[in-house]
Amino acid sequence: MQTPPILTDRPALIRNRARARGDALFLHREVVLEVQERLIEVNRAFTDIAVVTPFPGLWDLPGARLVPDDDVLDLQPGGHDLVIHALGLHWANDPVGQLVQARRALRADGLFLGFLFGGQTLAGLRACLAEAEAEVTGGLSPRVLPMAEIRDLGALLQRAGFALPVADSFTKTVTYADFWQLCRDLRLMGEGNALAARLRRPTRRAVIARAAALYARHHGLPDGRVSAQFEIICLTGWAPDDSQQKPLRPGSAARRLADALKTDELRLRDTDPNG
Repeated sequence: MQTPPILTDRPALIRNRARARGDALFLHREVVLEVQERLIEVNRAFTDIAVVTPFPGLWDLPGARLVPDDDVLDLQPGGHDLVIHALGLHWANDPVGQLVQARRALRADGLFLGFLFGGQTLAGLRACLAEAEAEVTGGLSPRVLPMAEIRDLGALLQRAGFALPVADSFTKTVTYADFWQLCRDLRLMGEGNALAARLRRPTRRAVIARAAALYARHHGLPDGRVSAQFEIICLTGWAPDDSQQKPLRPGSAARRLADALKTDELRLRDTDPNG
């Protein structure tokens, strides 16, 4: 089996997260609230919960086991009926491996909820940084994390062995005083550049200044502030169990769709493909 490429410099990521500050972790708090709402909708009691999180102080689920977000998760096989992966999967070197570990930690009919930043997150910032660097230096360097698109993530759940996989998302629009406050807030979220292939020297001031000007032009608001969008994707999957609903076998329907819709059935005529 091919070893996944090293995307994330884990020591750098840990250093970045150590500098995070509570007020800037509002998106992690948003995920906590989202989990609470989704568990109410499931309407089922979970007794053995594991939460994979870089910020355990934000979680207050009674009896939950808080697990560090690492390449190898400290989860016991079959030890849980609910595993929550809270806004860390976008930094995983092996996202499928993380999902497989979570799947193995679930008992039959256990629930997985995973949250990560999606591909639309900070698309404007990424575009402005790329344009500015290309203009000033004539090239591009790895500085923004490549993030998955929602259309690809449902398939990853299936590859990891989950039943009834669902991927959905919601978007949060946040306003900042200016480009510089946005960058400061990202650092205080612990979301600074931790790419393994990143430049190991400071970015030229001219690049940042040009990016700030571009961002104000394209994402400025009438009151002088700027806006930024964060897409948060939620992955839902269940450990397979015989009690779960199964899709019907093709051709096994006992009733015609036309009858259910109370309409006439239109049949395709046999036609000559050449007209």
